Parts: sequence; structure tokens; C-alpha cells
Amino acid sequence: MDDFWVFGYGSLMWRPGFDHLDAMPARLFGYHRALCVRSFVHRGTPERPGLVLGLDRGGSCQGVVFRVSTQDKPKVVDYLRARELVTNVYLETVRRVRLGSGEHVRALTYVVDRTHHQYAGALSADDAYSSVRSAKGQSGPNDEYVLNTVEHLRTLGIRDHHLEAIAGHLDACAGATAPDRQPD
Repeated sequence: MDDFWVFGYGSLMWRPGFDHLDAMPARLFGYHRALCVRSFVHRGTPERPGLVLGLDRGGSCQGVVFRVSTQDKPKVVDYLRARELVTNVYLETVRRVRLGSGEHVRALTYVVDRTHHQYAGALSADDAYSSVRSAKGQSGPNDEYVLNTVEHLRTLGIRDHHLEAIAGHLDACAGATAPDRQPD
């Protein structure tokens, strides 16, 4: 095929930031979506790191694959490298993904580097919640990032039970600390 493919599993799915010919559901095998990357800038600080998504080994991940024209490939790769490789916690790689039709394509994607100091590893929902609940960085509160991600995944018809469990903790905490409202 003359086209170039890019796999998205997080914000890239709903905010790709590059021109593409088509976007469709796809599944990547061998990796799963996880809050496994410590954020020291955008969703946390060095003193209070937040967590952001990465593709970690094992399982599979439902996401979106973008078909990009060959002529746009250099521009798209440059854009993605500037977006994803800021601290080099992700490794740029090409992986085989399965489209909804059953067809397989090779797509550029970014997987977490388990040897990088920002890699947080596999965290329970409780541990992730503890990191996320009060972390805040230049791009805003970490809990907002998680809740927004879960909302966007649901809009796309994608279930992520681990993220939903963390969001459930965040919602419960927000409900427990919200001031009582008087009826109008």
C-alpha cells in the first residue's frame, strides 16, 4: 500500500493534530493502554508526579489507526516525534494492527520504554488514584486528564476497565468532598 498508518491509543485518537485520509478502529496485540508514565511537567511536578498513558507490554489495546498519504509522511512523523518524544519515555516503533475488517496493516506507534526513569510500572487502581488525585501540571489537573480520557474512550465505544475503576475512585472522591447543595 502507498499509505502510511499511525496507531493512536490515547489523546491521539480524538486529537491527532495531523492531516489524515481516514481513521478507523484497530486493535494492537501485545500491548495494552496503561497509566504507567510519570508526568513531571504536563500533569504533575517533580515533587508530585502525575500519571499519563503509555502502551505497556502484554494484552491488547483497542484504538484508532489513521491512514496518512505517503506525501504527508515526513511532516506527520516530524510532528509525532515533537509531540511524543519530548522526554524519550516512548519508543517509536512500527507494529502490526488489526482493522475491524480483519485486515492487518503496519502502523507507527509509540510504546513505553520500561527502562526510562518515568516508567511507573503496573499500578493498581488504588495506587494510580493516589498518584492522580491531587497532581497538577502545566496542562492542568491529572484527574481531569483521566476523566477526560475515559469520557472520550466511551464516546468511541472503547471500554477500559482499569481506567474506569480509577475514574470511579475520582468521581467518588469528588462527590464526597463536594459541598452540599440546597434544592432550588
